Amino acid sequence: MRKESVDFLKELVETPSPSGFESAAQKLVKEYLKGCVDDATVDVHGNLITTKNVGGSPTVMLAGHVDEIGLMVTYINDDGYMSFASIGGIDASLLAGQRVWIDGSRGRVTGVVGKKPIHLMDADEKKKVPKIKKLWIDIGAKNKKDAEKWVRVGDTAVIAVGFEEIKNGMAVARGFDDKIGSFVVAETMRIISRRKLHAAVYGVSTVQEEIGLRGAKTSAFGISPDVGIAIDVGFATDFPTSEKGLTGEVKMGKGPMLYRGPNINPVVGKLLMDAAEKKKIPYQLKAAPRATGTDANAIQLTKAGVAAALVSIPNRYMHTPVEIVSLRDAVNAAELLAAFICDLRPGTDFTP
Repeated sequence: MRKESVDFLKELVETPSPSGFESAAQKLVKEYLKGCVDDATVDVHGNLITTKNVGGSPTVMLAGHVDEIGLMVTYINDDGYMSFASIGGIDASLLAGQRVWIDGSRGRVTGVVGKKPIHLMDADEKKKVPKIKKLWIDIGAKNKKDAEKWVRVGDTAVIAVGFEEIKNGMAVARGFDDKIGSFVVAETMRIISRRKLHAAVYGVSTVQEEIGLRGAKTSAFGISPDVGIAIDVGFATDFPTSEKGLTGEVKMGKGPMLYRGPNINPVVGKLLMDAAEKKKIPYQLKAAPRATGTDANAIQLTKAGVAAALVSIPNRYMHTPVEIVSLRDAVNAAELLAAFICDLRPGTDFTP
């Protein structure tokens, strides 16, 4: 991956963007695409919509959600400790002992997630995962008044970890679900900016996916595309204890995941595979026998229906602070999407 792209991905991943609080991350994406797109606007919901060749045919929407799971402060007690709730699917077993970054009223505040020490637990407590209501955030405040100088009820927090490259072209970070998808959309828009297009392309960095595919619903309604492709993460299965008979076999570094199933328009699905094979881009096939639970589902059901598909980046340890992806898989996903878009011609029939 080129250095400029890695630098952008690192900054994007390290910028907190819990669902509903994505504006700082959206500004980064918009700035990165300056000069590569014809227009870039943010809608009332917070979706960043970039365009290329508006008026072309067919109309293609790419959607990668930029929101991540996080925490929200719900109460500050008299001693300055903070109760919190989850934003999205948080694994409570991973929270105790973590440092967090709170987006406070005066800027970033560092805190820790505290719980009762193991020495003070009874035997039964030691066997149980602590519930979120039994945890708290500690910023070192003297009392409630002191805490409220820095943090207010409704402020959000994320686990305080960043981006790091590891072995064999892999990277680890919090929030690759789905900032790697937002990144792939941006990379695709950058690549096609130098190519001849027949299609009109809308690259959308969507919001609030983790709490109900909300940004994809509103942006797809406004764009009304002929084709809509979500770019998200998918479960890699090349780790101990994975059950490949249930989830399929997906390996890191072996290419993006393409899908077959009712959420996938068969014409678009085949055209994606054809584009990959034509350009010799590796891909991995995945069965999806029901709604995928991604932005592809919301897009497919927009208005009278959209020819939808899903391209996923294999991800280990999803919804943890140590998600791992292959940077090569992300590059291949962007090249595949660019090839697919450039092959489209007016009058393409997406009817199964």
